Amino acid sequence: MPKNIDQHTRGLLLTAFGGMALTIDIPLIKLAGGDPWSILFVRSATTFTAGLLMWAIWRFFSADAPKLVPGRTGFVVAGLYGLSSIMFITAVFNTSTADLVFILAFNTMFSALLSWLFLRERPRPQTLLAMALMIVGISIIVGSSLGTGNLFGNLIAMFAAFLLSCAITVSRASGKDMGFTALVGVILPCLVAGFMVSKNGLHIAEPGWIIFNGAVIMPISFFCLANGPRYISAPEVAMFYLLETVLAPVWVWMIFSETPTRNSLIGGAILILTLAGHSFWQLREGRRRRATLALRHPA
Repeated sequence: MPKNIDQHTRGLLLTAFGGMALTIDIPLIKLAGGDPWSILFVRSATTFTAGLLMWAIWRFFSADAPKLVPGRTGFVVAGLYGLSSIMFITAVFNTSTADLVFILAFNTMFSALLSWLFLRERPRPQTLLAMALMIVGISIIVGSSLGTGNLFGNLIAMFAAFLLSCAITVSRASGKDMGFTALVGVILPCLVAGFMVSKNGLHIAEPGWIIFNGAVIMPISFFCLANGPRYISAPEVAMFYLLETVLAPVWVWMIFSETPTRNSLIGGAILILTLAGHSFWQLREGRRRRATLALRHPA
């Protein structure tokens, strides 16, 4: 990125790109076709392998390559990302999709609370308003089917969202480059899925799609989203995870002709407009800060 871009703008652009890449995950899973454990195993294994390869190439050509796992904090973050993935897959099998999507949206709330308590980063009123509007949008999308899951699955989904928020907050607190750490964390779900595959066999109809997903899409999205907390607050990073909730159904609609409901379109429009408006405000604030600094310290 150009050096004249301030840190906050850099974080917004990086995280937005990662969030957009993540929206392709579900369509590629559907295109691959297969049982969940086989899909998870191949996706996680290829993501881990691609992450190691990217890091090795970067380190070979540059002495400034980030650490694969930056110290003890890095191992904590990797573990949190890995456990969150396992909890997510467990929730998929134990609650409804509607409940799962709604509960995972509370990632933004958890991130704001944790940052406020442990980092003393009080969210600005504009960020709190954006988060509230996003919750309204998610509620509209899943409102008609909310409550069809079960208590165990809902609690696991809540725990998955909390673990992801913890990973984002710890990354933010450390200030370290955690881009590759998130990729290392997928080894945990890979091992769990590998155990299940060893018992039931590997069943994937079109493996090329899931290999592309794990080798290209997931490393890009994980790297960008995990690096976001270096530049922007944890609640802001968490908001970009909601792009998948909005855009994944759109891609599925375009590819598989699965028409979204009226509520999905309304809720999705609220989410997109809120995220776009909040990002525009942040970019404007960044330009204003740069202009103020230029006046105080003329060249």
